[in-house]
Amino acid sequence: MLETESRAAGDKQASGARTLRVSAFLREYRVELLEEWQRAMRALHLGREAQPSWLLDHLPQLVDMLADLIDHGPDEILTTVPDEHAMSRLDAGFDLGQVATEYALLRQCILHRLEAESALPAPGELERLEGALDRIVTRTVTSFSQGRQRILQALDQMTQATLDSPSMASLPSRLLTVLVESALSVDAAALLLREGDRLVVRAAVGLGADEALGASMGLDEGFVGEVVRQRRPLALRSASASPREALPALRQEGLRAVYGVPLLDGDQVLGMVYMCSRTAFIFSEPDALLLRTMAQRATAYLVQARLQALERQAHADAQRSLAQLDALLASTPMGIAQLDRDLRYVRINQAMADINGAAPQAHLGRRFQEMAAATAVHTFEPMFRRMIETGEPVDAVEFSIPGNPRTYQASFHPIRMPDHTVLGLSCTVVDVSHHKRSEAMLQRAVDFREQLMAVVGHDLRNPLNAINASAFQLSRAQDLAPSERRAVDRIRKATARMGRMITDILDFARTRLGGGLPVALQPMDMAEVCQATLEELQVSAPERALRLVTSGDTRGTWDPDRVSQVLGNLVTNALQHGQEDMPVCVSVRGGVNEVVLEVHNTGEPIAGELMPRLFDPFKSHPVGTATQDVARKKRSLGLGLYIVSQIVRAHGGQVAVRSNQVEGTTFTVHWPRAPTLPQGA
Repeated sequence: MLETESRAAGDKQASGARTLRVSAFLREYRVELLEEWQRAMRALHLGREAQPSWLLDHLPQLVDMLADLIDHGPDEILTTVPDEHAMSRLDAGFDLGQVATEYALLRQCILHRLEAESALPAPGELERLEGALDRIVTRTVTSFSQGRQRILQALDQMTQATLDSPSMASLPSRLLTVLVESALSVDAAALLLREGDRLVVRAAVGLGADEALGASMGLDEGFVGEVVRQRRPLALRSASASPREALPALRQEGLRAVYGVPLLDGDQVLGMVYMCSRTAFIFSEPDALLLRTMAQRATAYLVQARLQALERQAHADAQRSLAQLDALLASTPMGIAQLDRDLRYVRINQAMADINGAAPQAHLGRRFQEMAAATAVHTFEPMFRRMIETGEPVDAVEFSIPGNPRTYQASFHPIRMPDHTVLGLSCTVVDVSHHKRSEAMLQRAVDFREQLMAVVGHDLRNPLNAINASAFQLSRAQDLAPSERRAVDRIRKATARMGRMITDILDFARTRLGGGLPVALQPMDMAEVCQATLEELQVSAPERALRLVTSGDTRGTWDPDRVSQVLGNLVTNALQHGQEDMPVCVSVRGGVNEVVLEVHNTGEPIAGELMPRLFDPFKSHPVGTATQDVARKKRSLGLGLYIVSQIVRAHGGQVAVRSNQVEGTTFTVHWPRAPTLPQGA
């Protein structure tokens, strides 16, 4: 409701309207007017985040000033509120038209509220309202225009100060000089940069500049630390008398106003800048806005200067890395090249250029098909296209060039960005001619050795069989003396051992010549085959005890001759390496899907370094073995266990060994009851 005096002044007219004083109306409906104005402003700035911090920063004071101007007329002195409002709008990025528009909206809100309340201003009241509004608008627009002009001039001077791309050391001083020259009340200014957990004065001009330069303080100390912590502009009155000020330059006698602004790059605090005065207790809003503008521009320059420094450093690092890469490419005998997605040469070393028959510089920017041989283009270009599309590498591709006797091996890998985008591909080419010749010579030597072993093993059988048959006939003679009978037994044992060696040689030759070990599967009882085999072995080694233990169902489908050969080789190995006064134990256990054969002997365990290659052919015994043992064991070709592994593999089974000082040595063979023969067996 209106004040009593206002109600007395109003008269009800025939239309139902009442007359009143506009100043009283403004004070009475101040809250409603501000709310209506806010809604109008939000509608005007739909694309802009309208916060009360800038909507209502000065408007309540402006409404009160408008009421005072209406009451006291033209003699009323305007306060600085219009100036502050103008600087606030300039700082917020408003243009002059928007400033004028918000006053026009205020005028409309007042008139709409008068109409809504059916209130008729007393004679002359609307004229005083219009005059007061015009004074406020004129003052605001004038301050806005002067402030903008002043800022533009300062920015122009800042731009001039940076035209010659000054260094990081001189740029802040130039910007501060522009500030001091643009604001008459500023006696000194300084810029502090954050370095770790300290703020260091890196530029200072004006009063006490020499003493201030280089000073530092913690992030939580004094006025400048408070500006950094709060990340917003702050003002300080009577700085020289402030007990909390830690920076010596701000404790100089007679120093009054200080205004500081943080230098912010997003969420990162780069430092702060301050200005101070001996004549003013508080800086005017135009001066404060000038410092804030200068701080924004200084931050941009500092960030740009840092980015440029980083860019220069990165460029120098890249040049250094490229120089190192070029030196590496030039020194390596391997051919290396890089191609882009269009298969143009980006980089190539001398070795690769020599393969193509042109200088490295002649390749750069040229397509692969222009520089490589036609046969290489036909072979590799489709491969390169697939690599660029799929990103899959290709390794170890051998090729040769017509007219060139050399053989090359090439590998190709995609060049990827961190996001896996394929930029092109890298090529490495190695001359493998020497290796190919060495491989061919080695292969011929191996083929000759294995063919010779096969021939020798086959041709030795006939004379060996004749010797064995003759010895058998001699052993049946009744009139042999004991010494003669022992000689015949030695002949039979030697021929038996030679027969096993020849069998191993022939089987080895079959495996290495690609034929594989032949097996003839048939139903059999493994226990019976093992019993018969041990009886034959006992004849050749009557002085050693051979024991057999069987359990479970030991029937299955295997090659009985090969099973006998496996057991013979394992028992012979046990007799040769086991303790001579201890038995060799053989066990055959029937399981659900397999039969397990084990051969165990006591004695020195197998050397650890021999275990990984125990089933390899032609094994040598480790250094440190007793001389007598080496002589005895070297009578073996080292093929027995290799043949065992091949026979078991041909049956689809597995062979393993465990050996230690306490338990002795045990070979375990797993025979599937119904083996699936490997391909080629």
